[in-house]
Amino acid sequence: MSELLYGRHAVIEALRAGRRRFYRLWIETKQATDAPPRSGPLGDIVAQAEAAGIPVRTVRGGMFDKMRDERTNAQGVALEAGDYPYVDVESCLARARQAGEPPLLLILDHLQDPQNLGTLIRTAEAMGVHGILIPERRAARVTPAVGNASAGAVEHLAVAQVVNINRVIDDLKKRNVWVAGLDGAPETPELARARLDGALAVVVGSEGEGLSRLTREKCDFLVRLPMLGSIESLNASVAGSIVLYAARQARRAGA
Repeated sequence: MSELLYGRHAVIEALRAGRRRFYRLWIETKQATDAPPRSGPLGDIVAQAEAAGIPVRTVRGGMFDKMRDERTNAQGVALEAGDYPYVDVESCLARARQAGEPPLLLILDHLQDPQNLGTLIRTAEAMGVHGILIPERRAARVTPAVGNASAGAVEHLAVAQVVNINRVIDDLKKRNVWVAGLDGAPETPELARARLDGALAVVVGSEGEGLSRLTREKCDFLVRLPMLGSIESLNASVAGSIVLYAARQARRAGA
C-alpha cells in the first residue's frame, strides 16, 4: 500500500525522518517537460529525494489539479510513500528510557478530526512527548491530511494504535505512570493545582463528547483549564496543547 504525502513541510520531514519506504517524488511545474527546481524550498526537497535515491518526476496539473479541486493545498509537491509506521506502546516507553526521562505520553480518547490530531501531534513533538496512543477504531488515524496538519512532525514521533485504551491505562498505572485526564466540569480542579513533573500520560477526549465515562474513571486525576473570557471551552487540540506545555514546564522547573 502507498499514499501521497503532500505539502512542503510534511514531505521534507518525511524524507528527513526516513522511516517509510518512498517510491517517487512528484513536483508540479509549468510544463511537464520542465526540469525539477534546484533552488528554494522545492529545490531542497528535490535534493533530499535524489540523495536518498528516490525518483523525481515533474508534472503539469494532473494529480495537483485534482488535489486543488478537493481544496487540498499541496504546495506543488507530493511524495508517494508507504504506510505510516505505527509502533507499540513499549516502543513509546523505550523512547523515554533512551532520553533518560520519565515517560510523557499523550492518549487520545477517540479524537475524530484530522486537523485536531495533526495540531496535537505537532505540539507533542515540540514538547518532547515520547509517544501518542490512539484507538484502532472510531478515531482519526495518521493520514496525509494529518501529516500536513502536523507540518511533518508526525514523521518524527512514535504513534501507537491500541485496541483498548482503558486496558493500556491500567497497564501504565502499574508501571507507575500517572494518568491525567483533561475535563471541563466545573468541579474539576484547575490545571495549576496539578503536579505534572513525573511519569505522566495526558488523556484528551473527543470533540464535543470529551472523555468517555470509563476512561474518566480510570484516570488518576482530572484537570480543568480555567476559562476567564466569554467562551466556555477551547477545542481539544488547543486545550491538549496547553496541558502538554504545562507538563514540559513542570519538568523543567523540577529538574
